[in-house]
Amino acid sequence: MGRSIIVALDYSTREEIRSFLKEFQQESLFVKVGMEAFYQFGPSLVEEIKEQDHQLFLDLKLHDIPNTVKKAMKGLAGLGVDLVNVHAAGGRDMMQSALEGLEAGSPSGKNRAMCIGVTHLTSTSEEMLKQELHINKRMKDAVVSLASLTKASGLDGVVSSALEVPWIKKACGQSFLTVTPGIRLEGDLAQDQKRVATPSKARSLGSDFIVVGRSITAAENPYEAYYKVKKDWEGSYVS
Repeated sequence: MGRSIIVALDYSTREEIRSFLKEFQQESLFVKVGMEAFYQFGPSLVEEIKEQDHQLFLDLKLHDIPNTVKKAMKGLAGLGVDLVNVHAAGGRDMMQSALEGLEAGSPSGKNRAMCIGVTHLTSTSEEMLKQELHINKRMKDAVVSLASLTKASGLDGVVSSALEVPWIKKACGQSFLTVTPGIRLEGDLAQDQKRVATPSKARSLGSDFIVVGRSITAAENPYEAYYKVKKDWEGSYVS
């Protein structure tokens, strides 16, 4: 699974999702289906997208007791998605159970989906971390702590801000995946995100995947916006 842009399909209707994907009939995208779309349209949306030969990140951030997460992951594995996630704060037993569920539910002869742990949401500020969550650490230390736990639990990587990627790579190794939302083109509003970066900045920091939503999907021309993001992302690549 190489470095890529993941487009967050954060639309309110199924028709909007279909309309967006219709613009990309001639190529394979990596897209993200989150809670909003999955809770409304269910597994049939995932199946429809996979039939169009797109890679898919099912972003449900599972966080429950280990047995419940294991059973949920076993069911999700049958959908043939490429990437799933859990909240790393659920702990080692929960994360290991997630992997067990994925292995058990994966179709015969196929590799399980990649599984990553969410560290701290990119909408979380340093102030919120301390005053609301009562975590008396710097953001980078809190993120690296959860990333290290995620790696020790056997998962493939984490979700974090691009800003924490260098420390995650230092602690967990270069092969440990970093999937970074909170990506904005230069001049775009941060909106509800706090820890943001441009595509080129994320690449220079070492992100393996960037998740881009509104900078593409809310653009007047999403097709052109996608390629603008792609150019910024790939332009900082050094072979």
